[in-house]
Amino acid sequence: MANFAIFALLVGAGAAIVAQNILMAKISGNATTILVPLIMNSAVGLAVLTLLLIWRTGAAGVSEILHLFRPWNILPGLLGSFFVFASILGYQRIGAAATVAVLVASQLGFGLLTDVFRSGNIAGITLFGAALLLAGAGLVAFRAV
Repeated sequence: MANFAIFALLVGAGAAIVAQNILMAKISGNATTILVPLIMNSAVGLAVLTLLLIWRTGAAGVSEILHLFRPWNILPGLLGSFFVFASILGYQRIGAAATVAVLVASQLGFGLLTDVFRSGNIAGITLFGAALLLAGAGLVAFRAV
């Protein structure tokens, strides 16, 4: 049952990212630069997460962030901003389906590489499934180009 909940959460996140990118592409279309929706996205996320942290832990949560922060901790935020930037640009230039296809295929490929480095092997059926997904992503992506 726990796996079903995780899959449902991931499906919901997939739907949310499509909705987010549609909205951000629309904002970007009305702005002078793609940086406007990126900053709006980050500001809203930071504000909501800060309020949640303070609500749950009080000032101790903020103190923990300050205590644990290391310069390399900026990398996840930079990578996330790059992902959102690329997604918005993709939605605008090649459409939602092609953008999602390329993102999912590339995430799967790099995810498989990560698993290989961690465990040392990948089952043949997993590689077959990945090949099918990559083929499908290619069919979706290249019909839009």
